[in-house]
Formats: sequence, structure tokens, C-alpha cells
Amino acid sequence: MARRRWFTALRSLITPGPQPDEKKTITWTGGYTSTSYAGVTNVWGTEGRADGWDIGRVVTEGYERVVWVYKAVDTIGKHAARLPLEVGRGLTEDGEFEEVIEDHPLLRLLNGHRANPLESGAQFRKRLSAQILLSKRGAFVEVTRSNRGTITRLDLLPPDRVIPIPDDKGEYIKHFEFTTLYGQVRELDPERVRWIREPHPTDPFSGQTPLEAAGISIELDHLSRLYNVAFIRNDARPGGIVAVDTSSLTNDDLDRLESRFLPGSEFAGHVSVVGTGQGGMNYVDLAARPREMAYEHAALNAKIEILGAFGVPESVTGNASGRTFDNAEQEEYGFWIHTELGHLALIADAFAGDLGETDLAIRYDTSTVQALELPRRRRRQEAREEFEAGLISIDEYRRRSGYPAYDNPHSRALWISPQKAPVPLRAEDAAALGIQNGSGEQMGPGAGGPMGAGGPNAPLDPAAQGDGSAAAAVAQARAEGGAPASSVDGTGQAAAAVADARAEAAQPAGPGDAAAAVEQARYSEPAEPGPAAAAVDDARSLQTKALPGSDPGGPVSEVTDDDFDRAQEAVALALEALFSRQEGVITARLRSPKTRKGTKFWRAQGPQDVRGGDARLDVQRIIGSDRWVEELNGTLARVLARVASTTSKRTAEAFGAATPPAAASQRITAAVLDAVAAADLIARSFLDSLATLLTQGQDVTEDVDDLVALVRTAFTDMAADKVASIAETTAVATVNGTAEATAAALGPDIVRTWITRRDDRVRPAHEAVDGTTLPVTERFDVGGFPMRFPGDQLAPLHLTVNCRCRLRYRTSDRPASPKETPS
Repeated sequence: MARRRWFTALRSLITPGPQPDEKKTITWTGGYTSTSYAGVTNVWGTEGRADGWDIGRVVTEGYERVVWVYKAVDTIGKHAARLPLEVGRGLTEDGEFEEVIEDHPLLRLLNGHRANPLESGAQFRKRLSAQILLSKRGAFVEVTRSNRGTITRLDLLPPDRVIPIPDDKGEYIKHFEFTTLYGQVRELDPERVRWIREPHPTDPFSGQTPLEAAGISIELDHLSRLYNVAFIRNDARPGGIVAVDTSSLTNDDLDRLESRFLPGSEFAGHVSVVGTGQGGMNYVDLAARPREMAYEHAALNAKIEILGAFGVPESVTGNASGRTFDNAEQEEYGFWIHTELGHLALIADAFAGDLGETDLAIRYDTSTVQALELPRRRRRQEAREEFEAGLISIDEYRRRSGYPAYDNPHSRALWISPQKAPVPLRAEDAAALGIQNGSGEQMGPGAGGPMGAGGPNAPLDPAAQGDGSAAAAVAQARAEGGAPASSVDGTGQAAAAVADARAEAAQPAGPGDAAAAVEQARYSEPAEPGPAAAAVDDARSLQTKALPGSDPGGPVSEVTDDDFDRAQEAVALALEALFSRQEGVITARLRSPKTRKGTKFWRAQGPQDVRGGDARLDVQRIIGSDRWVEELNGTLARVLARVASTTSKRTAEAFGAATPPAAASQRITAAVLDAVAAADLIARSFLDSLATLLTQGQDVTEDVDDLVALVRTAFTDMAADKVASIAETTAVATVNGTAEATAAALGPDIVRTWITRRDDRVRPAHEAVDGTTLPVTERFDVGGFPMRFPGDQLAPLHLTVNCRCRLRYRTSDRPASPKETPS
């Protein structure tokens, strides 16, 4: 062991000196350069390249002495310490893990309270980051495992006391030699050491550090500051001189004048009087000359070169003066893309082999980094501007923004400003958009009904869901656990309402059954379908009521109230399961430690717990609107397709056709997609209202239980109404649209009559058209807008939402029935 201990030192003594005919390299002996002394040969595959790097001197004379080195290392390291690492498997389209492993032994060390007995995970990662940046040899992490192979400890070894020993061929690591503080040498198996370094371009046994490239600049910055300090301490020049006639002065007078040249910073800027020629007086200004100004240029150039070597703009270190907001934002984005992400990946990849499963991956969670959202924000902004100008369709906008396309006639069309008139991009979309009549003749741009402010894409007013007060909603949720919204006094102070809610809380703070089911589902496969799947299957199995057949007066078909009720029941069953599941998912995300980490909702688990912060919860990520609405749309499409199939079959049988005509299939599909689009709008309005309440709730409370109660109240008070609204709207649109498409394909001699429920809920515009009979090729004039059938999604929203009207179909030679006569 003693022989190995002194092997490195003895080898340095027998290194041959420079030969006369060798080409010598210039060495800056006072700085940190990448040149080596002449005569020392570094062969590929040896450990000698980094042996001369004095890490102690680097820290003392570089990191601790030069402000820009310290700020660059600190800036890069603090992000590596602040951001948590995450482990998961699989990737979604938006780059997120399909499954996140919340509890992993490696994460308990890197993100937890203790990586080793002396430091927390955050402290360990910051020191690790600093060593990678300052040590040419790199950083060495010793991994300690239990008898079962579980990682229990991570120790950062001093890089100047660790030597990688290659095998006999010089290609791989045989072992690492670590010299302890007491001079003992330990042999560490390569499996126990994680060697993390910036790779050298030619030598795999050496790393790189920005200090090599910035060595001269670092020395120049230090010497410039020393020069400036010495100048202030020792220079005897005053700030100005008054020259007078000294022809009549004695020697004592001259000595007294010369004593005015007082050295030291305490006399800087004083004015001295000296002698001049006979009979004259003048003043000499001794302000800074170009020689003194050279310090400023040297210090500025050194700062630029040091920060450039580390890849850290000055604005990122905390000084953004002299920059516009856009320039500072771009500098921060460039820092993350070109510097920080690569540094974080270098650390995370070093521990990839410690995950235990080949399909697991580890990375830093950068979802909270605002600078990385810059490209996505710009793409969305550009896409919005092009959509508003009518240059792209809704589907194109959604694809550019990372959302799934609707792919229906409305979303494929271009909506030209300012009337938002649809321009179909496919021939088959024209009829579905309502801008062609049955003979193919082009109609006016208003035939499809201008969307305007009341169009189907117009957002619902969140105020319609209540008074919009987050404090009042929290108080209602905590005090009543589902009482009507009107029972809450929304005029009081938000903080007082939250305090009252906590005092009178009656509902348990723990997650509900749905949340528990979601948590269980993350870690195990269910043995049999859950209640949501069963409800959807029941909804799919429902059949709409058979339409009446023909009678002696001729064929007739009418969509009855029972048809709407059965379709509405099928949709409601599927939606109730989905809404219940979403409530559980949102509740589980609110309580997730990953969601609350770094925010004011983190509950410290001891005085050393530093995982809290002042950040706000990411409401959009908690709610997950896009993913949930996509699931809702898919479920509704399947349920409504079954309803449409039954309706189309019964309508065709009523007029003597064995099967629905093939020509009706495209229009039936369009009717289903229109109904799904209407449901999408209503569901998003609910989630937007919920997001608004959670955002406002963060202003009046710091207790996550209050937000959980707020979610429960929102689903209790609003979800039922939304389910009913979606069910009624989609049922009417699907049944009426399917019957209309089937009748139109059967023949032009079929007419239909608009029939309302004829009760106090019928809106005036629909009451005015009650009993109106028109051929299937013509549209009803409802409130000034052409409508193909009740619930036509091409009409404004105020004419379609919660509509319960229906159509009665018959051949044109059949006389009208009493039902077709307005009451």
C-alpha cells in the first residue's frame, strides 16, 4: 500500500526535462491556462493531464477572490440545487413522463433532507455543481448501498485526493485511489464511484473547466483591482494644483507648500498650492487621465470574458441594467438553453444507472422555469394572430399550440374577419357548414350564420356560475360542504370568510373516494373495470326509443320527448363518471408533494425543511384541462355515435327504407362532431371557472385543504348543472341532426315541422317558429338566423343551448296533423 501511495510522486520526479530541440509552449504561470509545462508528455489514456490542477488554489484565488467567477458558479449551481429531480418512464407528446415515480431511493437522497450525515440533497447538488465547474479532474461521488442493494448515502469526495487508475491496457478504470484526510489510501471499486466531468475532447481521463479558457482574464481582473487599491493608497497627487509666484518665498515657505502633497486615500481630491513663475497664478486640473482609465477597460473586458467562458449573461446574475425587457428575457432563455440544461443533464445522466430498472429515466424537473416557456408563448401568440386574421383554421392553430385538432367542418374552415364567415377548405364541408343549399348552389356568406360574440366558440361568462368570490366559495365549501351558492355572503372580506370556513369546517380534509382510487391506480392495475368504465359501458348500451312507423295517411316520423330523454340519460351517465374521476384527479394533484414543493402551500416537516417557497401553484397543470376534455370528447363521441345510429335507422324505417342511405353518413358524422364541439365548449367553461376560483383562492389562503374544499364545492354546485347542460345540448343536436340528415338523403319530397315543448321554458325565437313546415332542403328562420334543425351548432349559442325542440317529418302529400299547428 505504501508503494502505491508514493508512486505518483516518484513518477513526477523522473519526468524528463525539456530537450533543446523541442518546441516549448508559452505558460502563464500566474493564472489558470490549459497549456502545460514544456517537456511534460501527456499520453492519451493516462491520468496525468489533470494532476497539476491545484483545486485549492483555484478556490482561493479564483472562486473566493474574483466576484465574476463566484457569481457564475453560484448562478449555475443554485439552479442545480433548487430544481428537483424526477424519475419516471415513458414520454408523452408534450415531453412529460407517462408515469412519475414519486418515491425512489435515489430521489430520497438527491431531493431529500439528507444525502449524507453532513448535508442535505440541495447542498450536495450545489457542491457537486461547483466542483464540476472548478475541477479539471471533475467530481467524484461515492455511492453507499445497503445489504439489499438500496442506495442509502451519497458522499462527494475531494477531487484533489482521488486518482482514477486505468487497467493494464489504459482503456478502462481499474479502480479509484482515494487518499483520506489522514493519509490513508482507499481503493474504491468503479461501481461505487460516479465520475462526473465535462468531457475532454482528446483525453477521457481528464475533464474541462471554464477556468482554463478564462484564466488570464481572471488574473487580469484581480491584478486590475490590486492596482486600483494600490493607486488609492499610495499616490500623492492631489485633485488639483494652484500655482503662484514663488520668487519672494523662502525655503521654509517652499517646504510648507510641498507638504501639501499628502499621500493616501484620505487626502484624495484635495487642492494644493505650489510655486510658479514671477507674477503669475494658474490652476491645473489633475482629473483622471487615460492611464487611470485603463483600469476601467481592463475590468470590463475581464468581466465579459469570464462570464462568456462560463456561459452566464450578466443579467442572469442579477444585474439587468441597460437592457430592455426583451433583451433580458432572451439572455435568460439563452442561458438555460446553452448552459444550464446541459449542466443539469450531465448531473442527472451520471445517476441513470442507479435507478434499478432499465425503462426508468431520471432528469431535472424544469416545468417551473419560466424562461423555457418563451418559444411556446411566441408560437401560440403568432398562431393566434394568424387565426384572428383568418390565415389559419382552428385545427391548424391547435396543432401549433400543442393541442389535438377537432377535425370537423367548423374547425377545418377559415373564419374570415370581421364577420367571422366560414370559408370551407373541402367540398364536403360546405354543406355541413350550411353555405350551400341542397342543389349545390352557393349561398351568401351569412347562410352559415355569423358567429359573432354569441357563436359556439365564445367563452361562457364565469360570473354566471356565482359571485366569483374565491373567499365566499371557500367559506361555503368548508362550512356547508355542498350548500347552495346563494347561502354564502359574497360581500364579506376574503380572509374573514376563509377564517370562518376553517372554524366551522364539517367536511373531512382528506381526499375523497375518487382521489384515493386515482392514487391507487398509479401503482397497481385494477383487477376489474372501475365504476367510471362501468357507467360508460352502460351509457353505450342504451338505445333510443323507436320512432313511429307509417300509418294510412302516409309515412311520418317524429322525434319524441322520449328520444331526447334516453339520449340525454346515456350522455349524463357517462359524464357523471368522468366528472367524478376528474374531481379525484384534481384533489390528488393538489395534495401531491411535487405540486406544492416550492410554493407557499408546502407544509414544512421540520426546521431544516427548505422545500417551501413563495411561488404560486400551477393551476393549469393541476386541472389538466386539455387532457381531460380530450378524454371527455372521445367518450361522448362514442356514446353519441350509438345514439345517432339508432335514430338514423328508425327514421329510415319510418319511410320504408331497410337501412339508412349511405349519402347521410357524412352529415350524421358532422352532427355528432358538432355536438361534441358544443360539449367541449361547456366543459372548458367549467374548468376555466374552476381555474379562476383556484387562482383567486391562493390570494386569500395558504392552506391546501381550503383549495381542496373549493374544488369539492365547485363540483358539487356547478358540475351537476354542466352535466345536465351538456347532456341536453348534445342529445338535441345529435338526435335532430341525425334525423335531419337521414330525411334529407331519403328524398326531396319530405317536409318537416318545427315543434316546441310549448311550455314556459320555450324561448321567444323558438315560439315564433313553432308549427312552421318546410322542405328538408330549406332552413328555418329562427331569430334572424337560418337553422337546419333545433340545436344546429352553426347558429348562435343563445339559440341552441338547452334547446328541447324537435322536428316532425312526413311526405309532402300527407296532410298536417294537429301537432303541426301552432298552439
